[in-house]
Amino acid sequence: MLYPKIKSAQVVDNYTLFVHFSNHQTRKYDIQKLLDKPMFFPLKNFAFFKNFQIEPSGSGIIWNDEIDISEYEIWVNGTEY
Repeated sequence: MLYPKIKSAQVVDNYTLFVHFSNHQTRKYDIQKLLDKPMFFPLKNFAFFKNFQIEPSGSGIIWNDEIDISEYEIWVNGTEY
């Protein structure tokens, strides 16, 4: 199954993103559940967390070469907003 691509995203409060998809739907995604995993420890720094980019293909949100969240994760586990 193909999932819609990410068009834009914004930080709305502590560790929560509003992610806007190519099908004109928005998901609210709270990353706090990921912060206990070593890969995501750097995101505990809120300034670093806010400094993300959308993967050019729309397939995810990236912070650096090692930290990203896929459109699948956000689409499936985010809440419709």
